[in-house]
Amino acid sequence: MKKKMALVFVLVMALAAFGFSASAQAAESATQTVTFQVDAINEISVTGTPSLIISTATAGSEPDFATDDTTTYAITTNESGKKITAAIDENMPQYVTLEVMLDAPIAEEGETGGTSADYKVLSTTSQDVVTGMGPVASSLVKIYYKLSATAAAGVVTSGTKTVTFTIVGTTP
Repeated sequence: MKKKMALVFVLVMALAAFGFSASAQAAESATQTVTFQVDAINEISVTGTPSLIISTATAGSEPDFATDDTTTYAITTNESGKKITAAIDENMPQYVTLEVMLDAPIAEEGETGGTSADYKVLSTTSQDVVTGMGPVASSLVKIYYKLSATAAAGVVTSGTKTVTFTIVGTTP
């Protein structure tokens, strides 16, 4: 009886092994084509509300300028050869100057974050403030503002200007 049981066990195991290998050989497969793309991405945002007040001067000199470095920007671009420009919505009052300077963003290893320009006088004409950017994703990048006025400006009541920062391509 033990021989019969052993023989049955061996036959069952052989059939099981054959059945598994037969089913493994009969497996089906399917293929699928996946289409993909990454579009150009150029995003910039700013944080903070800078406030600049000129209220002092040294006797015999023009009024002291005011500065603000409490604001930042974030940028993401996946293209090379980009720059950031800055402009204001309308020109400043006569004898009053608003300037801006941006730190260049920090890029990943092997890429260029760009080159920061020195302070640029803002007007309705765009000024290059960061040039030569490669692909970059950076946040909390400093923005510096400077407000200056001559004595000839007189008293200027509180006002606001909208500063627009734009990512554009560089021209060859």
